[in-house]
Amino acid sequence: MAIESDRRDGTTAAPPQSLAFVPVRHPGRWAGVAAVAVLAAMFVNAMLTNPRLHWDVIAQILMDPTVLRGLRTTLELTVLAMAIGLIGGVVLAVMRLSSNRLLSGSAWLFIWAFRGTPVLVQLFLWNFLSALWPTVSIGIPFGPEFYTWEYNALVSLFTAAVLGLGLNEAAYMAEIVRSGISSVDHGQTEAAAALGMSRRQQLRRIVLPQAMRVVIPPTGNETISMLKTTSLVSAISLVDITRAGQDIASRTFQNIPSLIAVSLWYLFFTSLLTIGQYYIERHYGRGSRSLPPAPPQRLRSLLTARRKPAASAAGGTS
Repeated sequence: MAIESDRRDGTTAAPPQSLAFVPVRHPGRWAGVAAVAVLAAMFVNAMLTNPRLHWDVIAQILMDPTVLRGLRTTLELTVLAMAIGLIGGVVLAVMRLSSNRLLSGSAWLFIWAFRGTPVLVQLFLWNFLSALWPTVSIGIPFGPEFYTWEYNALVSLFTAAVLGLGLNEAAYMAEIVRSGISSVDHGQTEAAAALGMSRRQQLRRIVLPQAMRVVIPPTGNETISMLKTTSLVSAISLVDITRAGQDIASRTFQNIPSLIAVSLWYLFFTSLLTIGQYYIERHYGRGSRSLPPAPPQRLRSLLTARRKPAASAAGGTS
């Protein structure tokens, strides 16, 4: 079969060549990567080769019974304080958005007082409140008392720490929940009311599930912050993991190894909380355009992105 001529001189045109894709070069980016890699290598080398760090001592402190008991206290404080903060925050947010001025004013006063004073001061107040009220009783207001307890017997160090951390957290969670509730379109509550749903049903079935998309990220940050804020309870002589590390350091004079061991435990549990927050955000962010990819999806996209230039180069060569 003859090839038709497409030029005036009778010669045939050469077949079109495939386009070669040249990636854009980023010298500044690679220079930054090299600088970070060098600094990271220097840091790792300094941590591993410094004989004064005593990694064997750090390993012993990590599993010391005193540290493990303090770790348990820290985790219990975090869970209980966040539970009080979440429940109290939802209640305060609903009160704050209420059309009743007494309810909204009371919630605003609570938030103002507990957000306006340091949490360490509140811990001291709950610990030394027996100076003002040595006994606590229940009965008829301004009338006879049925049961009476001593404050120090009723409110232990652990209880004072839970109350101080939990009520302070409730003030912050109230504003977080209020912002999440306010982010839901008012037309949805109107439609729910038109269907005959009560105010409680609207809040439980319509408003809160949608508000969780806004509430979850700052709540995760507050949980991680609470895990570290529990270290303040050492000021009222409650033995948490930080106080346990300080006690070991005062006995053995190994201050840096004790601090490193305590920091490793904090880093471990904050990492777990970060992973949990990531997947909870994905659960409540379904249907959103800004849904972050999961780690397996990131790995798959990275492998796919590397295969595409190789396939393009092979096609260009053929």
